[in-house]
Amino acid sequence: MRLLSHLLRRFIEKGRLVVRTPDGGTHAFGSGADGPSVTVRFTDEKVARELFLNPELKAAEAYMDGRLVFEDGGTVFDLLLLFSVNRRGLAAHPVQAALRKVWRALRRRQQSNRIGQAADNVKSHYDHPAAFYRLWLDESMSYSCAYFDDPDEPLEVAQRNKMRHVAAKLQLSPGQHVAEIGSGWGGLAIYLATTCGVKVTAINVSPDQLAESRRRAEAAGVADRIEFLEVDYRELKGKYDRVVSIGMMEHVGVQHFDDYFGTLRGLLKPGGFALVHAIGRMSPPGTTAPFIRKYIFPGGYVPALSEVTAATERTGLWVADCEVLRLHYYWTIRAWRQRYEARRDEVVVMMGERFARMWDFYLAAVELGFLHGSNMVFQLLLSERRDDVPVRRDYMVDTERALADAEGAGAAEGAARRA
Repeated sequence: MRLLSHLLRRFIEKGRLVVRTPDGGTHAFGSGADGPSVTVRFTDEKVARELFLNPELKAAEAYMDGRLVFEDGGTVFDLLLLFSVNRRGLAAHPVQAALRKVWRALRRRQQSNRIGQAADNVKSHYDHPAAFYRLWLDESMSYSCAYFDDPDEPLEVAQRNKMRHVAAKLQLSPGQHVAEIGSGWGGLAIYLATTCGVKVTAINVSPDQLAESRRRAEAAGVADRIEFLEVDYRELKGKYDRVVSIGMMEHVGVQHFDDYFGTLRGLLKPGGFALVHAIGRMSPPGTTAPFIRKYIFPGGYVPALSEVTAATERTGLWVADCEVLRLHYYWTIRAWRQRYEARRDEVVVMMGERFARMWDFYLAAVELGFLHGSNMVFQLLLSERRDDVPVRRDYMVDTERALADAEGAGAAEGAARRA
């Protein structure tokens, strides 16, 4: 416990952490002010040593394995909140700083996403049963940042807002052909086909998501307007009026950014443009946290905007528009975590206790990363020529309002028919 105590004394300034060890000892760290108070118990002597060497990974694994136990009413969210408000102190510790240098040196290997390997990495996260995600996502099964008019807006409404916001930026006309790179459970493709009257070719490398997407498109009556393909983005052929990619760039890996943006450019018809919506960081380039890298998104990486624009420069694309959504994903993940916790008993029955604990840690960690860390979401409009995207942003607001009015009229008509 001596080494870990040295780390925790330097690390925890806000709040308070009480550690109870197997030998009956009790160790307290922090002033107790400006942060949560958390009490944990280690069930074996190895936990302290493991946490000193790699706290971000080993805290998660010890919790998942029942070797780090919360007492006095504490939760994993409380512990991660304590870590979050003290994050600068952890990164400044010499051992942790050295560890981050090693991670940075290895990041290109860690983010290798060759064709085939990329599919395996994606399947490790997305090929859990659709019924699991259905427990806590909204009805559209959107698994990306929503767009809130108000922080307490219902998740279903905020996800619909996001689809409308994206559609408005794309300036779609009926009959156009849209390529969607990384189509999730098909929610956006279904929205674009239904609301905007376009044809969509949507690609994914997760067979389970594709099967669910096809079922949902059939139920929505737009299966004839959407083609779902199991193909890597680098293998998609054809030319499209628009290309849209939501929550996909995070899975590409830093050494494949040029492949990604080069592919988007190659898919566009003359005069077409692309929208990229992805998680980014406002801080300089970094690495993927070890828990996320090992258990949640192998091969994934959240880029700095400097890395993104460097890649668009190399591939000859205009960044015609950039919007940074700073708190919207915090509000989104907060809603997911609350909905997940309300159904956690069902998760345990479906997936097991260890999996449920892994998801406890994941949702809490990423929520706090968007509240206290450097994470945000950006939306880019990309084009080959400087004037392919309208040179004034007014069209986005005008189109968004028109889509909202059309949706409202459609809902009223549907309600009248049911009555």
